[in-house]
Formats: sequence, C-alpha cells, structure tokens
Amino acid sequence: MAKKRVIITDYLHSYLADWLHSQGYQVDVQPDITNEGLAEVIDNYHGLALSTKIKVTPTLIDKATQLEFIARAGSGMENIDVAYAKSKGIHVVNSPEGNANAVAEHALGLLLSVLNNISRADRDIRAGVWQREENRGFELMGRTVGIIGYGHTGSAFAQKLRGMGVYVLAHDKYIAGFGDENVEEVSMEQIQLECDVISFHLPLNPETMHYCNAAFLAKCRPGIWLINTSRGKIVNTSDLMEALDSGKVRGAGLDVFENEQFYTLAGKDKEQMEELCRRQNIVLTPHVAGWTVESYLKLSKILAEKLGALGLSATM
Repeated sequence: MAKKRVIITDYLHSYLADWLHSQGYQVDVQPDITNEGLAEVIDNYHGLALSTKIKVTPTLIDKATQLEFIARAGSGMENIDVAYAKSKGIHVVNSPEGNANAVAEHALGLLLSVLNNISRADRDIRAGVWQREENRGFELMGRTVGIIGYGHTGSAFAQKLRGMGVYVLAHDKYIAGFGDENVEEVSMEQIQLECDVISFHLPLNPETMHYCNAAFLAKCRPGIWLINTSRGKIVNTSDLMEALDSGKVRGAGLDVFENEQFYTLAGKDKEQMEELCRRQNIVLTPHVAGWTVESYLKLSKILAEKLGALGLSATM
C-alpha cells in the first residue's frame, strides 16, 4: 500500500518527523518553503505541520485536495483559517500546552526585570557607569497583578506568582468559573481599576486587535506596568508610547511586536521600533517567550499525541 505524505514547513523538533515516520507516513521536511511554493505542491500531501510562517488561507486549502490534518506547533491559530479547514473535513490540532510554562516563566522574568531596572542597570555597568539611585527598583510583593486571558499561559503565569506575596486577578471573556487558590476571577473593569501590573495572554483575532489602546489605558490606574507575551498586535504601540510619556504606564516588558519583520522594517514601523529601543523603561525580547529548549521538544510531542488520538491511517 502507498504511504500518505506529510510536509513540515518550519523548523520543528525532529521528534514529530520521527513519530510520523514510525506511523508509516512519508515525511518531507521543507522549513524554507514559501507560501507560493507550498501552494504548488500541497495537493500531494495528506498532512501539513507548521508554525507561524505559512498562512493557511481558503485558497491554499482549496488546493489541498487530499489534506486530512493540519498540525500547528504552538498556540496561536491566526495564520490558519480553522473554520474553513474544518468545513472541508480537515482536522486541525495545535499544542498550546507545550510552551505554556516557558511563556509564564518569561513573563515573570520580564516583570521582575522591568520593576527592578535589571536590563538598564546591566547596560550601565557594561558602559562603565555606576548608577545605584537611578536604578532603584520596586518590589512585586504586595501588588495586584491582572491577567487578561486565562488559558494555558495565563493560568501558568498565575501559578508562577504563587508565593510571591501578590494578589492575582484574572479576566477571560470566553471562560468562567476558573477562580481558585491562584487567582480571583473578576471583570475587566476591576482589573483596570485595581491592578498595578497587567499581563496579556490573548489570542489574536479581530476582537483582540489593539485590545490595549488609548481607551483601554485611560481606564487603568496611573503608573501601571504592562507585560505582553501573547501577540504584538494586541497592543497599539503608538498608544502605549503616549501612555509611557504621560506616566500612565510606568514601564513595559514586550516579547512581541506589531511588525516582527525586524530586518526589513521601514517607515512608521521602523520609527516605532527605534523609539521603543530608545526608552529606558521597557524591556524587549525577540518573540522567544515560548521558545525554550524544553518547549521546542514538548510542542512536537504534544502534536504527535493529538495526531495519534485522531486514529488516522498512514496508508492509502
């Protein structure tokens, strides 16, 4: 019997390819393939595994006449038209559990770095400058932390905050009844009124685009700290910079950005990034919160488990 074929279009851990081979699939690993290149060959494949680079549009899905499953390593599904894929009988799985702990640890690291001016102090020392008073920090203990989005990463972040002497509030529009020893479930208004820190753990969709904008920030208490490890377009960068100027936002830790094509930024996008880099009260990291040595493996292992649970045949 002929083997069904799977194409892997990103640099995923080899565990997934090895598992697919063990199940009887023919696996083609093409991490450098473009959307255009994939469109030319997708009709040959029964499975597609990817991360963020490839955009799975209705046009691509229509060309994928034999496709049985799409496996997304990670959480965000904004690059896949999930509803259209499912309407064509295609299974869609992802692995948000795989990097939830990594994102939570990174969010905590960003928060502590922002509060204590760790990145700025490091730059000072490397430049031969000794500034103790200028780098006096704030303690996290006794403050109220707000988590917006209480899925895998939001709940993992709440767990990390246990034992740190903080009061944790969380809001999620889509789920309820999650309050426990780690967190109190509250309204959005309560988070805005009471929280010293707000951390975003939201998927990107039309409803969450620029969720954090001038109107949102105007309702927050003065001098908050913001953390974003979800998606860059959750935060309106221009509005955030105005809030930083006014003191409404005291500092921010950003792992994600509205435009992450770093080496090809131009125009307003380039100006915004340069302005972010000039500011001393922001800590910036290159979308690596969920990208640890451990999560790299876990993302693929969880995909393999979920694909296995589908019970698909690897032969025609």
